[in-house]
Amino acid sequence: MSFRRKALAATAAGACLVTTASACSSAGSPSTGASGASDKLIVLVTPNPIGVNAFLNLSVEGAKAAATAAGATLKTFESTDPTSMAQNLQSAVDLKPELVITVSFSFDDAMAEMPVDYPDQQFLQIDSCPEKPAANLTCARFKEYESVYLAGVEAGLLSEKKKVGAVVALDTPFIRRFADPFGAGAQSVDSTIGFTPLFVGGNNPFSDPARANAQATTLGEDGADYVMASASAGNTGVFQAAKAGGFYAFGVDTNQCGDEKGVVVDNAIKRLDIAIPAAVEKILGGQPGGSTEYGLADGGVGLTGLQDDVATSGCLIADHPDVIAKVKEIQAKIISGEITVADPLTAK
Repeated sequence: MSFRRKALAATAAGACLVTTASACSSAGSPSTGASGASDKLIVLVTPNPIGVNAFLNLSVEGAKAAATAAGATLKTFESTDPTSMAQNLQSAVDLKPELVITVSFSFDDAMAEMPVDYPDQQFLQIDSCPEKPAANLTCARFKEYESVYLAGVEAGLLSEKKKVGAVVALDTPFIRRFADPFGAGAQSVDSTIGFTPLFVGGNNPFSDPARANAQATTLGEDGADYVMASASAGNTGVFQAAKAGGFYAFGVDTNQCGDEKGVVVDNAIKRLDIAIPAAVEKILGGQPGGSTEYGLADGGVGLTGLQDDVATSGCLIADHPDVIAKVKEIQAKIISGEITVADPLTAK
């Protein structure tokens, strides 16, 4: 069944609409946003409940900033499963907003179909893009593998046990962007360092702290002293395992060093506050379409430890200025092209 047919078949019972006033209602009868009396409307659709999911929270903040800059009202539809994703996306389109924003590869099938079905509606997909995007679909993606590689370099420089690992949500080429480059970065420092990735899997791989905790515990018991955590809302489980097991972790998307103090070394961050407002401005300015990929060179990805406020970040890397200096050298070489980080998504 196509995404379009799923949307039409979905019932109105399971959808939740969260506006800027945090109201919740059936997606069939959305409540009104509270960001101002504007005729312009932007709708954000997430694939999962926002909750403590760092990336989805960043998406909301980026969309809010973009809406404010555009003088528009923002409405956010939170989905819970494929059925509510289809329903929420259809409800968003039915509102005929200036722009519909979707988040993550979970909407790849939808974004291959819906923009074709609704050629007068503008769409923006964050963090992914179908193979052949329609002219009314704009994509904003990230070279997260570059910042994850830098995190791996830090781990390689810090590791005493010569074993590092990663706990990531799924074993797919895209999700491996948060695992394989971490190992490659560590091994670029010391080729004898062992690297083991483990995957959360299960029915809810992006929001299962218990399974993520179990995988991280396994890595710690196997001797890993630094573990990359990329399990979305499951990262809390990794951090708790690190604290209990006496090893250290890295976060993703935003600064997670305060989530479990004394445990998180650094974070491979994505600057959605740059990407989303830039894309929205371009679309509403009459230049929609195309795909932009944000990397180290344009500040779209990076490390908390390389930010100006690292001293107050709460991240353990702040205690290692020598490591930060070395990582800055590696970052410059990636930006210049002297070092090329392999992308697991394209296998090159």
